[in-house]
Amino acid sequence: MISLLANPNQVRPKRFWGVYTKLKIFNMTNYKKVVYLDADTIVVKSIEDLFKCQKFCANLKHSERLNSGVMVVEPSEAVFNDMMSKVNTLPSYTGGDQGFLNSYYSDFPNAHVFDPNIPEEVLKSRPAPEMERLSTLYNADVGLYMLANKWMVDESELRVIHYTLGPLKPWDWWTSWLLKPVDVWQNVREQLKESLPGTGRGKNPNDELLVKFLFLLPFCALLFCFYRSFVQTGGSVCRTSLCNQVRHFYHIIRSSGTVAYTSVSSSSTINANSQFPNSAQNKVPAYLGAISVFVCFMAAVVSLGISISIVPRQVMPWTGLLLMYEWTFSIFFLSFGAFLHLIYLWGKREPGPVSSRMDPIDSDSRKGYRQASSCDIVTWYYGLGMAFLAIAAPSLPFIFGITALFMRLGLMVVGGLILAAFMTYASEHLAIRSFLKGLEDRNTTRSRSACFLC
Repeated sequence: MISLLANPNQVRPKRFWGVYTKLKIFNMTNYKKVVYLDADTIVVKSIEDLFKCQKFCANLKHSERLNSGVMVVEPSEAVFNDMMSKVNTLPSYTGGDQGFLNSYYSDFPNAHVFDPNIPEEVLKSRPAPEMERLSTLYNADVGLYMLANKWMVDESELRVIHYTLGPLKPWDWWTSWLLKPVDVWQNVREQLKESLPGTGRGKNPNDELLVKFLFLLPFCALLFCFYRSFVQTGGSVCRTSLCNQVRHFYHIIRSSGTVAYTSVSSSSTINANSQFPNSAQNKVPAYLGAISVFVCFMAAVVSLGISISIVPRQVMPWTGLLLMYEWTFSIFFLSFGAFLHLIYLWGKREPGPVSSRMDPIDSDSRKGYRQASSCDIVTWYYGLGMAFLAIAAPSLPFIFGITALFMRLGLMVVGGLILAAFMTYASEHLAIRSFLKGLEDRNTTRSRSACFLC
């Protein structure tokens, strides 16, 4: 336990507020040698050889900059006091301890590479070097791995892996789905025995109760929704609605040979609802499609943001992914479903008479429609389609076995564009369809439902 050494730099990242405290390892004179490791490093093979380093050892990165994530220090009160005398004057290019150490050890790029296999008699026969450079084996940078999609050294010889990609730290569940080397961290985490709170197989007792609550709450809400719908429809399920939809599509195909919508536009969406009279179709506002697309994407962004913010950061990767999907889908379908319900009420309150004329081919398929309207199968088609694409988009890199970061991101972008196109069409179609259904039901009393999507 040590006291804080304040960062003297006024211009620095907020997370660097206490990093100068790292310099106090140079004053740990109770020890002959100290090996320092950053919190975002993981040891994958014995590093006892590092104690053979002399006065100061570190790894060289970015051509000519030493990295302070892994260091070997021979503590010296004289060196520490010298550092403290210069801490306010020497510049730091990072605004933290690493920049200061690069200024203090300005000749470090010219140091020789540390070789742990030099015989002991040879070491004793020559003066101890002031600085030595560690090889990449002792400080393997994940950032460089992701650029080349491979380690630049023999992977079986790696000693320390350093997760240097800014906010993408291995203890955050979402990094496992972006960076392949995080698998090493998670595999070690799962093998840990209980020695401190949160170390037993990677579980954190502070998060367990919250995780269970987050898992169960959406399921309880869904069961409540189905129960309300079941009670309000007198115990009938969606079978009637499904049969009506199948019969309706059959009559359309038999009469015209095709389903009458092929593109994303208000007119095509209205044509797809040909069972509604022309007088009703003419009442659809021209801007309804654009509003529905905007609301759909805003609901998706807000749902994703809320789900990421409420899922604990340090849960296991699969747990985090399932929770994120569960809450994103739940919030999105409730919020966009509420919007569709408002559109339905808008259409229902639209003034003016509506013709009750109906196409002959639709008369059979529309029988029992109002009794089954609480479970709209078409809405479920679109909902399940969006859910499938939302799951498939980030899964493509794993399906094709792609590990390169930029290839993974590229595939996710392609999947996201397909999802966006489908959401655009579905949101416009559903909004206009809800409006027309509202017009049709103006003279009827529709039972309330706890499920906005129905």
